[in-house]
Amino acid sequence: MKMIIKEVKGIAKLDIYRDKKCGIPEVILAEGKEPKWVVNLLVEMAKVKGIAIATRVNKECFKEIKRKRLGGFRLIHYEKAKMAVIAKTGYKIKKSNAKVGLIAAGTADVHIAEEARVTVELLGCSAIFAYDVGVAGIHRIFPPLEEMLKKKVACIVVVAGMEGALPTVVKGLVDVPVIGVPTSTGYGYGGKGESALMTMLQSCSPGLVVVNIDNGFGAGCAAALIAKQSAKK
Repeated sequence: MKMIIKEVKGIAKLDIYRDKKCGIPEVILAEGKEPKWVVNLLVEMAKVKGIAIATRVNKECFKEIKRKRLGGFRLIHYEKAKMAVIAKTGYKIKKSNAKVGLIAAGTADVHIAEEARVTVELLGCSAIFAYDVGVAGIHRIFPPLEEMLKKKVACIVVVAGMEGALPTVVKGLVDVPVIGVPTSTGYGYGGKGESALMTMLQSCSPGLVVVNIDNGFGAGCAAALIAKQSAKK
C-alpha cells in the first residue's frame, strides 16, 4: 500500500494515495483557506492523480482557480454544490454499476443535496435524485421512491432542514440504508440545523444513520462506499 505524502509549499501535506487506503481520495476543503492555497493544492493533486476536487468553493475562490489558466487541465465548476474539479485533459472517471438515491426535502436544501450528488458521481456512482418532496406535501415522496427502488439503489441520502422529519419517513418505507443529512435551513428555536439533527438522531426507524449538519460531502462518500460494495455482489 502506497503511503506517499506530498508537501505543498509549506502549507499542506497531501495524502496522495488516500483513495487506495479508504476508498475516498483526499478532497480539498476550500472554506477557511486562502484562494491561492486552494489553487496550489488542486494543481499538485491533479498532477499526480489526474483529478482534484475542492468543496465549499465560494465565488472569490473559483475566480482565483479560473484565473490560473491551467494548460493541459480542464476546470469544472458545480456552482450549486459549491464544488470545483480540476482534471487532466482526457481524464475519465471510472464508472461502476453502483446506484444511490438522493432526496431533498425543500428547495432551500438543494445546495447540500447537490454537494452529495456531485460527490457520489465523482466517485463513480449513479445518482437518482428528487428535490422538493418534503413532509409538508407527503404525497410527493412516493413516485421518486418507487423509481429509486425499481432501479435498485443501494442506499438513499435524505437531506432535510426545518424539523428534519423526512429521513425517518423514508426509512419507514424502504428496505435499504438511509443516510440523513440535517441542514441549517430553519429559524427560531432550534434553527441552524439543531432541530433537524436532533430529530434524525432520535428517529425510531431502524436503519437510519445521520451525518453532521450540512455535511453533504460526508453523506455522499458514505453512500458511494455502500453502493460500490453492494454492486460488487
